[in-house]
Amino acid sequence: MKTLYLDCAMGAAGDMLASALLELLPDPDGFVEKLNGLGIPGVTFAKDAVVKCGIRGTHLTVTVNGEEESAFFEALHAHHHDHGHAHEQEHHGHDHEHEHYKHDHPHSGMHEIEHIVEDLQTSDAVKKEILAVYGLIAQAESRVHGEPVERIHFHEVGAMDAVADIAAVCLLLAELGNPHIVASPVNVGGGTVKCAHGVLPVPAPATAELLKGVPAYAGSVKSELCTPTGAALLKRFAASFGDMPVMRVEAVGYGMGTKDFPVANCVRAMLGDADASPTAHHGADDPCAVTELCCNIDDMTAEALGFAMERLFEAGARDVFTVPVTMKKSRPGQLLHVICGAADKEAVVRALFRHTSTIGVREYAVKRYVLDRETREIETPCGVVREKAVSGYGVERAKYEYEDLSRIAVAQGLTLDEARAVADRAKQSEKSR
Repeated sequence: MKTLYLDCAMGAAGDMLASALLELLPDPDGFVEKLNGLGIPGVTFAKDAVVKCGIRGTHLTVTVNGEEESAFFEALHAHHHDHGHAHEQEHHGHDHEHEHYKHDHPHSGMHEIEHIVEDLQTSDAVKKEILAVYGLIAQAESRVHGEPVERIHFHEVGAMDAVADIAAVCLLLAELGNPHIVASPVNVGGGTVKCAHGVLPVPAPATAELLKGVPAYAGSVKSELCTPTGAALLKRFAASFGDMPVMRVEAVGYGMGTKDFPVANCVRAMLGDADASPTAHHGADDPCAVTELCCNIDDMTAEALGFAMERLFEAGARDVFTVPVTMKKSRPGQLLHVICGAADKEAVVRALFRHTSTIGVREYAVKRYVLDRETREIETPCGVVREKAVSGYGVERAKYEYEDLSRIAVAQGLTLDEARAVADRAKQSEKSR
């Protein structure tokens, strides 16, 4: 499965995402010409080579009527962010006290943005994605300011700047074949940003609204690393967030910001093929992502603990086991471990509290590697024997189910090895047919 992994350890901005994706193409210069043919009013794209902390990458510059605008124009005029990325130096150009912007740059609402996007020289599918991303920003601003979406207005130059970044990312993803996207948790930065209404904490309100449901964290860099446009693009296109999946990488791209930090200020994009087996997925049903629940117990009998383990399996546990431990006051006890999926976690926790004497349960997110599994049925003269076959990571092996061999051995008066031989002969007979 074609997979794109986005490393957002230094946040995400629209231009940085576009720049990283541009580096994945075999002919980035030709694609910049395609971007310039989109027909965004007054917009020109240019590709520059940039080096950050010794790493060479790309900065995709957007100019509107010859002006390179700040990323704080990417959303409502209410925000004047001191960003740390490509369009993210501090600007005062949208302050209505400055006559140049007051008279020369009118504002546009979503209705005007829709007309601009409708006239772009690209497919209807790409236009739909551009409007979907821009709509997320408008909805976030609407919730932040308590205004309906239809009353949200964007500065004309800032709107063109954001449309350019969003259109570039949407068009690049289409050019890459719309791969399955996994993103890392997002570093939002830290500190504060200046805006027309005062000083606000990072992430800015619109960004925080857009990042609802997205794994994010505050890093050591005291600057705004994730912009509303970057957050909206991740929200729209990332299928999941987490560690890089197992994949065969074919291309790597670095999208650079303009500010310099001790860490390379970039978004890294890695494109490749991920195995279509369950080991490559990272959703809620991913067998590689499980939860481990643990508790210490020193006041239950072996019988009661055994009963509790059976109830835990019934609640959805994939595995339950105990480890002997020495607890407080030198008491011997048991460390009870339960492995379960995310969907069963609540039911398993309830079962732990109901059927054991514990008063606290520890939770750990655990990643594991698993082999693909398949159960086959083999017809033998003594009945059906199930065989569990596993494969992956260069390994392939099979094993008969003990319960089936035991049933045949008891019924036929055989040893376990003799029952296994019966299954072997039946299996060989099936292959020779």
